[in-house]
Amino acid sequence: MEGLDAVVVGGGLAGLAAAYRLAKDGLAVILFERGDHPGSKSMTGGRLYLEPVRPYLPELWEEAPLERMVTKERITAMAEGASVTFEFTSEGLRRPQPHSWTVLRSPFDRWFGEKVAEVGGFVIPQRKVTDLLKEDGKVVGVVAEGEEIPAQVVILADGVLSPLGEKAGLRGPLDPRYAAVGFKEVIRLEQGEIEKRFGLREGEGLAHLFFGSITKGVFGGGFLYTNRESLSLGLVVGIEAFTERLPAEMPELLEDFKARPEVAPLIEGGELLEYSAHLIPEGAHRVVKRLYGDGVLLAGDAAGFALNHGITVRGMDFALASGALAAQAVKEAKERGDFSSGSLARYEELLKGSFVLKDMEAFGHTSEVLAHGRLYDRYPYFLCSLAEELFRVGAGPKEKISRTLWRFAKDLLLDSKTWKDLWRMREL
Repeated sequence: MEGLDAVVVGGGLAGLAAAYRLAKDGLAVILFERGDHPGSKSMTGGRLYLEPVRPYLPELWEEAPLERMVTKERITAMAEGASVTFEFTSEGLRRPQPHSWTVLRSPFDRWFGEKVAEVGGFVIPQRKVTDLLKEDGKVVGVVAEGEEIPAQVVILADGVLSPLGEKAGLRGPLDPRYAAVGFKEVIRLEQGEIEKRFGLREGEGLAHLFFGSITKGVFGGGFLYTNRESLSLGLVVGIEAFTERLPAEMPELLEDFKARPEVAPLIEGGELLEYSAHLIPEGAHRVVKRLYGDGVLLAGDAAGFALNHGITVRGMDFALASGALAAQAVKEAKERGDFSSGSLARYEELLKGSFVLKDMEAFGHTSEVLAHGRLYDRYPYFLCSLAEELFRVGAGPKEKISRTLWRFAKDLLLDSKTWKDLWRMREL
């Protein structure tokens, strides 16, 4: 392992993107993954927004093992015994290129690891990096299970907890306020049954988000994504609320969610293939002090690069772009022969010029807005009650729609807390 340009720690999307770009540009790079292979520890079954990342890895997407192009979006507000669903579809989601796809990370990451090897990178599975090599305060390599591996630069893509990021002095420990825990099931259904059940054309997919009473009034929500021959279904709950109030209730919460009449018919007859849990950054960029140091960079979840915008939930595109830009910064540093902090500051410049830091700066406080409990009890109940009044026909005379809307609007707008919530929502 002499003469390494870079060591990448972590075989998730950020690490794989960094290793791929470095190897493709002719740099000597090794990626360490503690699992059996890249993707062996990935629980994500979600969606990847392709438009933001096409410029960074343009040659990959024609053959990537993506599941379904998302052509139908749904959001459901849930109260006890009622729900309201908004659905959107558009030819613009299909053409000229599909803007997002559902993804199963385990097969996708494994394929990506193979692509890294094809372009000359080394992927070392089942090796845990436990420490950083340092000389005079500069990172000069890693320690993997007792073996010292020197390198010009280390890219840390070691996940939301990032213990190595802490050791590098780039970030602090994860604050429970800035993370969520996700619980997911993968449920097998036949391809044709998925398309019939969700009203989809062949190869098309659905992304469905849920919020409201399913999380017992705390920050979080549900999700359902259609894959080729399976569904990814689960719940996400803020970890602070989870540890304080809900740890014993999570399996019950998930079962209650699956039993809801809005969900049960969608998964009926399916075979449970997988159950998993995972930590998710929700404003975790606040614990990051710097994105670079002498001989070291931070990327992906380790840098807190993820955004829950309420109607869009993003992380994979941030991981891929930040990994690719980390590789670009390392390539330029090698050309200069300088891997100091001053040289690697180029990484932050590249991020600022991309959607990554522009979106993080614009929407980085949305997790605080979404943490307010009224979003999960008061407002879903309001929407469901209003819908019931509008659609229900009783024995007596029917109230005019305008009067019903005005009556509900007065109830909502005369509440001072509503105005405070509206003011907070300017961050969204």
